[in-house]
Amino acid sequence: MEPRPATTPQHASRAAADADAALAGLGYKAELPRNLGMTSILGLSFAIMAVPFGLSTTLYITLYNGQSVAVLWGWVLVSLISVCIAASLAEMCAVYPTAGGVYYWSAMLSTRRAAPLVSFVGGWLTLVGNWTVTLSINFSGAQLVLSAVSLFDPDFAATPWQTVLCFWAVMLACAAVNALASRHLGAVNRLCVWWTGASVVVIVVTLLVRAPARRSPAFVFGHYDASASGWPWAWSFFVGLLQPAYTLTGYGMVAAMCEEVQNPERQVPRAMVLSVVAAGLTGVVYLVPLLFVMPDVAALLRHAQPIGPLFKTVAGSAGAGLGLLLLILGILLFAGVGALTAASRCTYAFARDGAVPGHRLWSRVHPRLGLPLWALGLSTLVDCLLGCIYLGSSAAFNSFTGVATICLSMSYGVPVLVLLLRRRRPVRASPFSLGRFGYAVNLVCVVWTVFAVVIFCMPVSLPVDPGSMNYASVVFAGFAAVAVAWYFAHARRNFHGPPILATDELVVTGAVADTNAPADSETPRDAWDKN
Repeated sequence: MEPRPATTPQHASRAAADADAALAGLGYKAELPRNLGMTSILGLSFAIMAVPFGLSTTLYITLYNGQSVAVLWGWVLVSLISVCIAASLAEMCAVYPTAGGVYYWSAMLSTRRAAPLVSFVGGWLTLVGNWTVTLSINFSGAQLVLSAVSLFDPDFAATPWQTVLCFWAVMLACAAVNALASRHLGAVNRLCVWWTGASVVVIVVTLLVRAPARRSPAFVFGHYDASASGWPWAWSFFVGLLQPAYTLTGYGMVAAMCEEVQNPERQVPRAMVLSVVAAGLTGVVYLVPLLFVMPDVAALLRHAQPIGPLFKTVAGSAGAGLGLLLLILGILLFAGVGALTAASRCTYAFARDGAVPGHRLWSRVHPRLGLPLWALGLSTLVDCLLGCIYLGSSAAFNSFTGVATICLSMSYGVPVLVLLLRRRRPVRASPFSLGRFGYAVNLVCVVWTVFAVVIFCMPVSLPVDPGSMNYASVVFAGFAAVAVAWYFAHARRNFHGPPILATDELVVTGAVADTNAPADSETPRDAWDKN
């Protein structure tokens, strides 16, 4: 029977103490306050995905690549795949609930000899994915803020410097909320759920009431036109999957919050899966009415961010369009704050095992604020510097959307692939077990990862020139070069993965391994694998 949630300070204190003891068995000292519950983690995951915001800022991708069929059914397809990926991650998170997340799971699921390299690769993929997701959320938010001006002045076009300065302002605002309101992040995340739900209702009702004309059900559920993309008819649909895949990526990032939850082995896995299900349903509720009131697509594609002109056209005035746009921008703030929260915890967790240059600084926890302040500063600084790429090439910057999706997809796929190769033995006793469906669910995750790496390196439309090329593969290679250089310069000799790998002790969700076994016997983790 599932234990009842803590309802008194004594119960909460006991749950936190038990979680800290389990964390010590996984090799780490508890340094972060456990003041988050499942609803807070659910809200954080929901905030990072920011469904209406993510779908609105990337709408141009599916309008080029298939229109209604790509917009709606592409979303449904990726939502179902994402549930499988989230369930795969949740099953592992329930066994190893640490802030290291994917990085830690990759190490513990691998053989001892392969663990350092596998965890190093998985960790850097996760770290870069966290940074670039935060970057793309806040940068597209800055572009959306500036696009609001064009609702009143159609001739306005933001300069690269204006865009970068606005982006910096958004980043610093998100960093300030994280630093100064760290003890209230749970309430902020819960508020995000209510704000998003209310915003979707207001936007949908307003558009349906004010729309001068409505599309037919045949258009909404069956119209497919990929002529604007230049890609072959069928392939264009898959290129358009970048929109839903980019929106549905943040659920795995919340694993970095495990050490701030009282019952992480149960609450975080459930929050992961439930957030994806809630996001999928929210997307359908948002997209279907949007397609019913869709104005001329060719006119929308003349704008880099078509959602503002869509609101203005359908609502009938620039003021009404701005009002709807402000609701989306509110979701942006929740998404930016949540993504930076997860990115800072990911940086902290990876740094405390010595995997990041300057790791002693980035792994410090501020004693009064109760958060990794230096890791928060590093994540903010890296994103602010990466945003400067826009000054030289807008096309190169736009590739960060693809890089974020590729890195997070690959980071999710690495431990799942290792788990399949280990015949799923390490998770047989997981509190969040997939049972007999495990192999099929894990296989969907791995196949999607391989497919995603290919399609998300494709440009949105053809023909391409230096200004419209997708540089995701180049940017990805650049990050990979940095990680490889650091590995051979330092990590190969000094990085050994999570500290538990250097011992023969392992505590997993309450199970303690026998440390008195003979030296030539199987390791405690091997014994756990056979449970």
